[in-house]
Amino acid sequence: MVVSIRLARLGCTHRPFYRVVVADSKSARDGRNIEVVGYYNPLADKDDEKRLNIKLERVKYWLSVGAQPSDTVESLLFRSGLQVRKESGVDTPNQEQSANDKEADGVSPEAVFSIGLQV
Repeated sequence: MVVSIRLARLGCTHRPFYRVVVADSKSARDGRNIEVVGYYNPLADKDDEKRLNIKLERVKYWLSVGAQPSDTVESLLFRSGLQVRKESGVDTPNQEQSANDKEADGVSPEAVFSIGLQV
């Protein structure tokens, strides 16, 4: 069971109100959830403390057991002061590291070009 932290929409037409919920990723957006960990009201004033309320301790727990936050929830968590990093599956090679590997062979790239050897 893959668990995600995402928004569930409530409210009327043109008056959205969201709950931050922990739910199974296969359940419907507004369907069954495991736990409600906060709310987000996009229509409230930006300085209003009723705009965003998240139980950070519970979110930290769910992140520690492997829950994946949605992109929107990740930005809301960042606003509330919690640093969340999604791990990307693509490893990009670091150019500095590859240059250091060539020097570790005992021959620097500058020496190879000055001697006339091909890499």
